[in-house]
Amino acid sequence: MSWFEKLDTMLAAELPTLQIVNDEPMSRHTSFAVGGPAKRMAFPDGAEQLIRLMEIAAASQARPLVIGKGSNLLVADEGLDRLVIDTSKAMTQIEEAEMCVLRAESGVSLAQLALSAQQHGWTGLEFAHGIPGTVGGAMCMNAGAYDGEMKQVVRSVTLLKPEIGVCTLSNEEMEFAYRRSILTDHPDWVVLSVEVVLQPGDPEAIRGRMAELMNRRRSSQPLEFHSAGSTFKRPVGHYAGGLIDQCGLKGLTVGGAQVSEKHAGFVINRGGATCADILELIRQVQERVREETGVDLEPEVRIVTHDC
Repeated sequence: MSWFEKLDTMLAAELPTLQIVNDEPMSRHTSFAVGGPAKRMAFPDGAEQLIRLMEIAAASQARPLVIGKGSNLLVADEGLDRLVIDTSKAMTQIEEAEMCVLRAESGVSLAQLALSAQQHGWTGLEFAHGIPGTVGGAMCMNAGAYDGEMKQVVRSVTLLKPEIGVCTLSNEEMEFAYRRSILTDHPDWVVLSVEVVLQPGDPEAIRGRMAELMNRRRSSQPLEFHSAGSTFKRPVGHYAGGLIDQCGLKGLTVGGAQVSEKHAGFVINRGGATCADILELIRQVQERVREETGVDLEPEVRIVTHDC
């Protein structure tokens, strides 16, 4: 019996209300709009269902991949022979834990969390308003922009360690650093919810700051195209976009993938790009930048292949 047949049998018996689909195109669930079908894709309705689903996935050897909005994923054209779990459809609750503290489930978008903070009149999340990912993904890579990062506001993260169970880590225990956290080294751990600590502020001033940062994004980033945001991490002492521009690579194209002419740090899908196109373009950019500047560019996007 295949892993997915075993999974189907167990889910029918133990989680009959779980929403699950077969051979779901990952291009529908990533901001790059590329990626072949996931053999199975599930949409848990909350933390309790997600936890049980993870137990069943382990028992059936389904190799679960938990995602939010897929805003930092590049998925193989041939698809994924595994179970993909999407938290962004139903795990979207935000609540006031106490004064200036919001608790958000992992599927909450950062934009919605920032808006909720603004409506409470609490400042500290303005930087996150334009980041397209979810709270769960933001914990994995310490998402940030415009001199702000999640490390500055997170109080605690409740997560599932498959081998142990549900536990809560403090900010310090999360080991946040530039575009990484303890979850970088433990990709099988699953974020359930997060608490952020903010400061009292003026709702209109907060709204104004959010609008200012959003306008800066629109004017400098190719938001009209599918992408995963910044394609490369910032090298020490440099900016990836500046190095790529310096090498004359703006507009470099492979198939439907292109180095943005608006911002060289973005690889975009101009339409019809495949994962193979994007990977080849990334390779060419890395090679040229290394040859001309001696700097190695490391992808910021997470590349998910058929077998891993």
